Amino acid sequence: MFHWLKPKPRNRRAGDGDHALDIKLRTSRTRAARWRMIGAGTLVLFSLVVIGLVLWRGGQWMLNGMIYQNEAFAIQEIDVQTDGALTAEAIRAWARVQIGENLMALDMMRVKRDLEFQPPIQCAAVERVLPHTLKLTVTEREPIAQTIVTAVRPGGALEQAVYDFDQDGYAMKPLNPRWRTAPPPASEHLPILMGVPAVEAQAGRQTTSAQIRAALALLCEFDHSPMTGMVEIERIDLTQPQVLLVTTSQKAQITFSLANFDTQFHHWRLISDLFQKRGKAIASLDLSISNNLPVHWVAAASLPPVTPHPPKPSRPKRKHV
Repeated sequence: MFHWLKPKPRNRRAGDGDHALDIKLRTSRTRAARWRMIGAGTLVLFSLVVIGLVLWRGGQWMLNGMIYQNEAFAIQEIDVQTDGALTAEAIRAWARVQIGENLMALDMMRVKRDLEFQPPIQCAAVERVLPHTLKLTVTEREPIAQTIVTAVRPGGALEQAVYDFDQDGYAMKPLNPRWRTAPPPASEHLPILMGVPAVEAQAGRQTTSAQIRAALALLCEFDHSPMTGMVEIERIDLTQPQVLLVTTSQKAQITFSLANFDTQFHHWRLISDLFQKRGKAIASLDLSISNNLPVHWVAAASLPPVTPHPPKPSRPKRKHV
């Protein structure tokens, strides 16, 4: 009676306990196998690191012994080639390379940077010539104009300094006579740029002034203009905005705009030839306007004779020094 209230006995399948033990055993084996793989991987990785370190240190030792500290690669000659007036001694000093240094261990980019840091040098190439020669090839900046600027020094003192400009507008100090292979010709006089701000004349820096760059472009084009051989440019005044006031060796004043120099040189030559036929010479001429060019003249006989310098020759081939 009331047997239906009793819980029914569970039906346990045979082998359930064995199945649970089997799962635990397989899990333990999987975990052990995984740890063995991790250990083996760590050992392999550690071995590779050790081998790599040994190879790196061994390779470094071999490179030092066979190349970077090998006396067979010691510098015995520094071959200098330049297209300008610099002496080999100056270039070698700026390169900061000593005889006996290892050619293969030399930092070539450092030597190149040191050379190009010097304002007189436009660009430099550095080359190894095995087994023991370092070759330095230098392109120098060629000055085409000069300026005198006044700077205020600490304490309020004024100081005048002379700077040269090359055709690209880079400023530099005139070459120290100790750095030159020969003194400049006595007849060589650079045109003077007047009114250059001190901030635009800093050695090794390129000017940002459009007016200065225009004056330098004018001087470059003048050497190939119809006026070459007829007059010489002594100075260019930059104090007036948007124009260049040129003074010639005969004290004529020619006003240029900042562009189209070939047309302005052509007009200058036409007017000069016309005045020459009439026994006159230009005292002042404004070429900065397009039409009705203002011109003043004087008698040609009242002017000093023209002694123009020949056009600048092209740069000589590189010389070994």
